[in-house]
Amino acid sequence: MTNQAQPTDIYPSRQGLEHYIERQDPTVYASGNRLTPVSDKQIRHYAENGFMILEGLFSKAEVQIFQQELERLHNDEAVKNSGETITEPESGDVRSVFRVHENNPIFSSLAADERLAELARYILDDDVYIHQSRLNYKPGFRGKEFYWHSDFETWHVEDGMPRMRALSMSITLTENHEHNGPLMLIPGSHRQYAACAGDTPDNHYQASLKKQEYGVPSDTQLKDMVKKGGITVAKCKPGSVIVFDCNTMHGSNGNITPEPRSNVFFVYNAISNRVQQPFCHQPPRPEYICSRDKITPLSSVAI
Repeated sequence: MTNQAQPTDIYPSRQGLEHYIERQDPTVYASGNRLTPVSDKQIRHYAENGFMILEGLFSKAEVQIFQQELERLHNDEAVKNSGETITEPESGDVRSVFRVHENNPIFSSLAADERLAELARYILDDDVYIHQSRLNYKPGFRGKEFYWHSDFETWHVEDGMPRMRALSMSITLTENHEHNGPLMLIPGSHRQYAACAGDTPDNHYQASLKKQEYGVPSDTQLKDMVKKGGITVAKCKPGSVIVFDCNTMHGSNGNITPEPRSNVFFVYNAISNRVQQPFCHQPPRPEYICSRDKITPLSSVAI
């Protein structure tokens, strides 16, 4: 990896009191005269709200393959003990398996699938690479919540992602209904950056991946955002894709139902926006959480 000069921090956070910073980057980078991979209406919805839901993008047969691999990895003791798997803080159940775009051929192909990668390239108007990937398991009965947060706040401060030129795609592998802890998003929250109070503790990632306590908005900030935009619950069938901007405020409740809620999660970052040194006093997070040394543009494949 070549050394690169650290850019100016235009989105400082965890440097004192909480405050808002107006977004200084586009949400959709593509020019208006380009052919869209999805409908113009969906792109407008994404630009205005910071997310869109693509229902039934993958077939039942494709989803079945992903589900089988999800279950196989869940039961693999080597995977659980790899150091790249996060478990629930109390039950010990598997919470997340990271770096599946590198370590698993099925999910590697899925990350590069043209239905996903081409949309990411369009929105970001650049070649893209996977900044982070993981399988999220929210088991029935004891699946813990993911508290409200903007991913960009963490990726910027702890990973050194310079600008808001990244997005996430969550491919649902189970039914996401109102009871089993589905993703919740605050429409329009991507337009302002909620800089957080506090500081970044040493080795913060070791605790934050189980329960995030730093880099999260205050109650006052959340009240402001919800008052302006409300909350959308992303209820959808298996094989759907939730696409959301890196700065969209989101979270999910715990799951005390018998029905698990699982998904594959890919973060697409523009090549021109590759990570630098973190915008904090901490060393970079490990490679399995943030691609830093292995940055390769995706080539689309059809599966």
